Amino acid sequence: MNNEKDLEIIRHGLSHIMAAAVEELYPDVKFAIGPAIDNGFYYDFDFGKGKMSEEDLAKIENKMREIIKKDLKFEKSELKIDEAIARENKSGQAYKQELIEDLKKEGEKKVSYYKLGEFIDLCRGPHVGASGKLKSVGFKLTKLAGAYWRGDEKRNMLTRVYGVAFADKKELEDYLKMMEEAEKRDHRKIGKEQDLFSFHEEAPGMPFFHPKGVIIYNELKKFWLEAQKEFSYDMVLCPSMLDVSIWKQSGHWDHYKDDMYFIKAGEGEKAYALRPMDCPGAILIYNNSPKSYRDLPLRYAEPGLITRKEKSGQLGGLLRVQQFTQDDAHIFLTENQIEDEIKKVIALIDKIYKPFGLEYKAFLSTRPDDFMGEKKVWDKAESELKKILKDIYGDNYGLKEKDGAFYGPKIDYQLKDSLGRTWQCATIQLDFQMPGKFNCQYVDETGKEKYPVIIHRTIMGSFERFMGILIEHYAGVFPVWLAPAQIKIISVGEKHIEFCQKLSREFIKENIRVEVDGSDETVGNKIRKAVNEKIPYVLVIGDREMESVRLAVRDRGAREAREIDKNEFIKEVKNKIDNRE
Repeated sequence: MNNEKDLEIIRHGLSHIMAAAVEELYPDVKFAIGPAIDNGFYYDFDFGKGKMSEEDLAKIENKMREIIKKDLKFEKSELKIDEAIARENKSGQAYKQELIEDLKKEGEKKVSYYKLGEFIDLCRGPHVGASGKLKSVGFKLTKLAGAYWRGDEKRNMLTRVYGVAFADKKELEDYLKMMEEAEKRDHRKIGKEQDLFSFHEEAPGMPFFHPKGVIIYNELKKFWLEAQKEFSYDMVLCPSMLDVSIWKQSGHWDHYKDDMYFIKAGEGEKAYALRPMDCPGAILIYNNSPKSYRDLPLRYAEPGLITRKEKSGQLGGLLRVQQFTQDDAHIFLTENQIEDEIKKVIALIDKIYKPFGLEYKAFLSTRPDDFMGEKKVWDKAESELKKILKDIYGDNYGLKEKDGAFYGPKIDYQLKDSLGRTWQCATIQLDFQMPGKFNCQYVDETGKEKYPVIIHRTIMGSFERFMGILIEHYAGVFPVWLAPAQIKIISVGEKHIEFCQKLSREFIKENIRVEVDGSDETVGNKIRKAVNEKIPYVLVIGDREMESVRLAVRDRGAREAREIDKNEFIKEVKNKIDNRE
């Protein structure tokens, strides 16, 4: 049992077993939902006035192992919908009753239950035949969290118990080791240690970048801007607040209004929305003047400020925020330019990802259930993207069924970091819908007016999220070109400080970032501090160094210093910066 479907059944079974264990230990508990998720499972419980702590997880886990050892059968049964509602009403399981009542509204006539020993739970299944089948599975309960019922902040706060599970104990051990390493690399922890950014209640989910964090942020943005020059992008900047009417026209109102922030100055005033996407702004610029087929493709790139409403439980440092700058672009083109242009975007993605040493894989994301437009147009667009992926990657690309944008299919890229974790970043979205909605037109070679196609494209996704990924990928040990301070100069004594500052000015003239530590501490303490700050180069300046043109350079990770001519050292550092090594 190690394919994805088998693992899902295993994890779902463990969720059920956990609920059975909790009922034995806490008979008055109320049950909500307990699905399988990536790498494990969870179950939401209402303990009423009682509380659980992390210490209780071991007790529940031991009870689960007892249930597995008993080899109890998973026995399925069905009830008519009204009988099931009456049953849950009688048992006082209000959350289950609500779920069944919703199923009734959807037209369901029956529901299924699974019995495990004395425990019976509303469940679609499927399950393994008996709990004993999970003896060889590797699982562990990992943490507690608060979760609002149905994600609604106005409803009851439940206790969510998380667990991880894998086909065998070896896979579990490997995963737990990876998670231990991930905890050390947590970008929030490193961000605090290196003074890169912070979050504040005055602006929840919106990062405040400190001076050192801004350096990394600006280096990423600078690299992004430079990389696009080869591909003839024009930079645009649009307001981050637009009239609500434009979001209704674009279709975002129907699909995203619950995730948007709105502003109204006063009674009778126009209503505005902070933009959750950049595309309407680029479209307004396109429509500002007539276009000919000779103008296309027209590439508008924008580092656009995006604001999206997120529930507090969904926020996660830089990886999930409410306000961020998307490294966006919108390309207006003719249908016969699609293949060539998307291949150029893929070449740009390769160019931007290469310096970071991240593996990545492309996925085709197809028509979602709430798609906009005609099916035949979608089929054509999906066929185009499939051909391009086949030409570039052969069969080495993935498929995400029904994961396209509401206006068109897309190619998504998942990055793999140094711990083997994957992250969704770049996306190339093919859009045949928006041009018609906004009456975007160009005059073709015959003098006829036609709608262009729009490619919506991001590469890093957002500078914030990409920065968070890189912090964890590098564990805070940034390559020289990204490091906030590239050189730390340490004075041996007070009489060496002036020379250190003079040397610092020489490096600054060469556009090298440098800090001087002239504090009244021992040289050993200063070096240890620089090592903890993960500075790429440390120079210790004493009498000998003041009298020489050679420098004592301690490279990050090295135990001993090396000697090098000052000009050679400057050349070495600049070369690493320029080549983004």
